[in-house]
Amino acid sequence: MGEQAVTGAGGTPAPERTPDATGEDAAAAAGGVAAAGGATAPGGAAAPGPTSAGMTADGTPAAPTDVSGAGMSADATPPAPAGTPAPGPRERTSDITAGPGGVMTDEAGVVTGDLTLRTEYADGQVTLRVQYKDADEWYAVTGGRVPLADPAALDAVHTVAVALLNRPEG
Repeated sequence: MGEQAVTGAGGTPAPERTPDATGEDAAAAAGGVAAAGGATAPGGAAAPGPTSAGMTADGTPAAPTDVSGAGMSADATPPAPAGTPAPGPRERTSDITAGPGGVMTDEAGVVTGDLTLRTEYADGQVTLRVQYKDADEWYAVTGGRVPLADPAALDAVHTVAVALLNRPEG
């Protein structure tokens, strides 16, 4: 931002002054009384509630301000958008029906019929696993472990795996 003139009570430029962080100059010019945060309500009364959105007039950061009822703080890191997976291991699951050749697994060989596919992401790797629907044991899909640089691609990998392995019509 460029320089701005600071005016006194009479509207005369006062370049030797810099704005104060509390807003008392503005309150004095308006004939009001400054609140702790520097805002005034009509009639000069102190305005209730937060008066900063994370910055003061002189550019220094303000202290975090609680914005009660809005579920946030003016200087807090915003929460992740809805649907964003939490950090750490992530997974997606879908029910599938294996085609005539089934799905080859490392532990059990070929598995066929109604299965549940789980696509897991952890430590930069994606792993495909299957289980017979509603069973307890999971089996690693042979060749179903590869590096995945961007964990946001987990949904796309899962969608492709379901498209390749789900063959209810044979």
